[in-house]
Amino acid sequence: MTRTNILFVLGGIVAGILLTSLFAYKAAPGMMVKETESKYTFEQSVEVFEQTAKDMGWKIPTVHDMQKTMEVNGYEVASMKVFELCHPDHAYEILKLDEERIVSNMMPCRVSIYEKSDGKTYISWMNTSMMGNMMGGAVAEVMGVASADSEKMIQSISK
Repeated sequence: MTRTNILFVLGGIVAGILLTSLFAYKAAPGMMVKETESKYTFEQSVEVFEQTAKDMGWKIPTVHDMQKTMEVNGYEVASMKVFELCHPDHAYEILKLDEERIVSNMMPCRVSIYEKSDGKTYISWMNTSMMGNMMGGAVAEVMGVASADSEKMIQSISK
């Protein structure tokens, strides 16, 4: 192989790495966080979502009313609630293992329901299955199940 060929191949590899990195940088946010429109009003979305989560065996230990929180701090934003969802059986499978506890900062799962300036209600959530797959082991297994459950809850209100 000539020197020119070697430089051409190396240049192609570097260009490929740079283009792949750029694509990943631009695409990652859209793959990590999902959003869909609700078929209900904000209030109805909250009610149906909470009931669906409970019917599926999930607990909602905390609901953050971001509109009220921001109001207390002197800001006005549209209606928004962030739900912390916990399924004790799933959480235990991760928390019982020392090496898996590193992901505890992503627990419990969160789903947000909010209004936008277009007057429509939306739901957003993290792609926990993708996150889990990057971690492997028990985390991948548990987050895969949690992700499937979250998708079912969200389907109950999505358009």
